[in-house]
Amino acid sequence: MTRLPSNPMAASCALAAGLLCLASLVGFALPLPGYVHALMPVGLLGAHGVPRAQAFNLLAFITPGALMAWSALGLRAVLVGGPVALAPEGKAPLGSWRARIGASLWLLSAIAFAAQGVWSLDPGDLDGAASQRHASMWTLWWIAFVPGALLLTTGLWRARRATAAWALGGGVLMLLFAALPPWLLPGPIAQRVALAAWFLAYAMVARSLR
Repeated sequence: MTRLPSNPMAASCALAAGLLCLASLVGFALPLPGYVHALMPVGLLGAHGVPRAQAFNLLAFITPGALMAWSALGLRAVLVGGPVALAPEGKAPLGSWRARIGASLWLLSAIAFAAQGVWSLDPGDLDGAASQRHASMWTLWWIAFVPGALLLTTGLWRARRATAAWALGGGVLMLLFAALPPWLLPGPIAQRVALAAWFLAYAMVARSLR
């Protein structure tokens, strides 16, 4: 039977995903005239008609999303008593059913993130099917993550308070910056802060479950 990643590997996957996404954002924006991070959404770099869009979608969305999904699987394996046990041998795992459902929602969030690279934006038809699917996956990405973070927080609070605090912090930041009105903070900046909170929460929750 294939072993799911141990906890350190889950944290490493999340860290690698975040670094790859960041490098892609910086690297693909540099040769694109007129692209300003503070004014333009992340998905625009992978939109139809943009040079090297397919490569960006692969490196910024699909691959990081797959790595984050692997991280979430590793986290869930820990919570159901997988390769890395949270409790002494012979006892039940410390993670409650709420924590396990939370990890499953984080898995769904990672899949939705990767799907944004499959259904890329079409700047010429923002109301078209491709653009609407991309927007739907962006919404599902953070909507799945936030309740997942809250469930992880409540499920781990008594047993692993530091882990629960990282999950709660990530969920609050994601909700705050994903839902902020554009007049309060420009959407492109809020997007990037939400991304950073997402990657960091996965990595720190996985790392703290040692």
